[in-house]
Amino acid sequence: MAAVDTDSAKSNDLINWLVTRGLEGTGEHDLLDGYCRKLLDLDVPLMRFHSAQPALHPAYGGTGYSWYHDQGGDFQTFDYSETPSQQWRQSPLYAILNEGLDAVHERLVDQNTASRFPLINELREKGATEYYATGINFGAPAKLNQLGENRRIDGALMSWATNAPKGFQPQDLSLIVSSLPHLGLALKSASSATVARDLMRVYLGSDAGQRVLSGEIRRGSLQQIDAVVWNFDLEGFTGLSEELPGLEIIDMLNDYLAVAVDVVHEFHGSILKFMGDGLMAIFDVGEIDADARAALNATAALQKRMAELNTRRLADSLPVTNFTLALHAGEILYGNIGAESRLDFTVIGPTVNQAARIAGMHRSLGQRILLSDDVARAAQPCEHDLVSVGRYMLRGVAEPKELFTIHRL
Repeated sequence: MAAVDTDSAKSNDLINWLVTRGLEGTGEHDLLDGYCRKLLDLDVPLMRFHSAQPALHPAYGGTGYSWYHDQGGDFQTFDYSETPSQQWRQSPLYAILNEGLDAVHERLVDQNTASRFPLINELREKGATEYYATGINFGAPAKLNQLGENRRIDGALMSWATNAPKGFQPQDLSLIVSSLPHLGLALKSASSATVARDLMRVYLGSDAGQRVLSGEIRRGSLQQIDAVVWNFDLEGFTGLSEELPGLEIIDMLNDYLAVAVDVVHEFHGSILKFMGDGLMAIFDVGEIDADARAALNATAALQKRMAELNTRRLADSLPVTNFTLALHAGEILYGNIGAESRLDFTVIGPTVNQAARIAGMHRSLGQRILLSDDVARAAQPCEHDLVSVGRYMLRGVAEPKELFTIHRL
């Protein structure tokens, strides 16, 4: 009776710990690391724990977390792949998904033959005496063997291994299995927050995404800031898009935009939106002088990186193009614009409009890089050679604006 009471107390302790972590919004790494250490505290002789989940992310298709009692844990990411790798096909977790199994359970102390799973044989060589793997689906149906032909799990696959001389005790596995729904719920909470942050960052940018997640979601909620607006476009892209096959033009566009985005982020700017073959970014790194210098430093880096990209593409017999860039500094309104059912987190105001007007002057002035006198003044002292190209009336602007280009980058 005392043993039953002890086992029940351990189960309640672990479940309460998991529920609390889920309600607190504990991140995935801290949750899983804490879970493994909690099992050790509850006398479960855990040697290794592994968790794998699909990911809603543009750069990779899944994540894995591996924890060893003598090393701690770390995350890995797995690339998208139409064809499963040989290593994945031979995994016990793959068998659970594709063979209709509830679990893979092998007591290595009781078997003399090698396992059909290379991973289990490797763990055995490292001293493992028992291996248990199962999973939990976050949606309906709850059981993995009810998923049907499409074996993509919206949940997590997990495994536990021990090196205790006699393997896991029955109460160890009972504790693991009984707490699995609570672990799944806490992990779902953590992974949902991660997905939200990742998607907001990718689609809105790190700053705008964080603002939205922090509650800036009401239509018309705007912040007034001083910043440099950075308008980037590709030259001659419309003509190229009529000459090249669709997939080739998309690959080309992605190549050039990737360079521009990397440069903006490197100098702490924020991408606001993509507009066809161009993009709009802002630099709001501090006071307006710091914004201007960051934007000009990004411009210098962009010139260099674009030249390197064109060299690589020419070497691969791929079509190349160049870019135009317009910069203007001033006060902008930054926030939510649109309708209640569809909002855009963007910038508006005269500064944004004037940046667009400057972008329309590239062809007539024969300059790929144009910046306003507001940027030139704010950036002083400036390491770049700014050269005036004259004063011009811009459409919709009452006073003439002096425009500059950069002589040497």
